Amino acid sequence: MFKDRLDAARQLARALSAYQSDRPLVLGIPRGAVPMARLMARQLGGDMDVVLVRKLRAPFMPEVAVGAIDESGQTYLAPYAQDMGADAAYLQEEKRTQLATLQRRRQQYDAIRPAANAAGRTVIVVDDGLATGATMIAALQVVRQHRPAHLVCAVPVASPDALEKVRPWADELVCLSAPEDFQGVGQFYRDFGQVEDEEVLACLRSADGPLAAD
Repeated sequence: MFKDRLDAARQLARALSAYQSDRPLVLGIPRGAVPMARLMARQLGGDMDVVLVRKLRAPFMPEVAVGAIDESGQTYLAPYAQDMGADAAYLQEEKRTQLATLQRRRQQYDAIRPAANAAGRTVIVVDDGLATGATMIAALQVVRQHRPAHLVCAVPVASPDALEKVRPWADELVCLSAPEDFQGVGQFYRDFGQVEDEEVLACLRSADGPLAAD
């Protein structure tokens, strides 16, 4: 059980301490993992940024991902997507909806700071947990296109099934807990409140500032 996302981030930073000498680039998946990425980057002596991906929601079950999309429109679909009712027409509309959100966020984030260059760097992609793994797979796919030297997936908690799905997409996978009784990411946090857009923007504005407020 983690106290909150920042507690999880501190524990992940300790698990990744071997990378302190690499000045890693830590990429958070908005919105929940962005405060985590900021803290981890500072503790590891690296830089932080975001990787823009959105889950594609299952029909009538928006909390369940049937895939994910990145800001270029590249899509990862889970093999069970069609079984959950995500037919071609539904997916086309859902992709359009999520891509619009990604484009809006990119405009907001670029107004604060330019996107970091991942080429040739140790890159750590962090999320607050893996339920299906779809969003993380999409994130790792898009980061891989920028040719990092070493690509790490880092999460505090994951379902064992999601962990195995994600593993082939990263050079290294660091997960603090993969319990067999996994039902949802929030189950493993005492405080799992929603991270709002303004908090993400504040993290980007203060990425190079002190951590005292955390």
